[in-house]
Amino acid sequence: QVQLVESGGGLVQAGGSLRLSCTVSGSIFGFNILGWYRQSPGTQRELVASITSGRTTRYRDSVRGRFTISRDNAKNTVYLQMNSLKPEDTAVYYCAAGPGYDMQYWGQGTQVTVSS
Repeated sequence: QVQLVESGGGLVQAGGSLRLSCTVSGSIFGFNILGWYRQSPGTQRELVASITSGRTTRYRDSVRGRFTISRDNAKNTVYLQMNSLKPEDTAVYYCAAGPGYDMQYWGQGTQVTVSS
């Protein structure tokens, strides 16, 4: 059974950085899309960034230029480097994997809190 485990969340001041990691049990080669989503209270879950098996990346406008998604196939891990964090980035961040954007597997989430 595939499991995704996130780590790296925490509390940071505005302008700071965090790096989230998501390790997938089993190989990530079988997943065309790896993504990071986030959800804050009272809002819908939204796609933050995604990366394909061919390493094509996609970002939502509000994080482009500040966040970077990457994948290390040898370590079965996908990362989200978050720089210049803003209070509005506060959310629970989830990683997900699937053959397409209808994600098949989800992690349990990690809290990111950015203080002003």
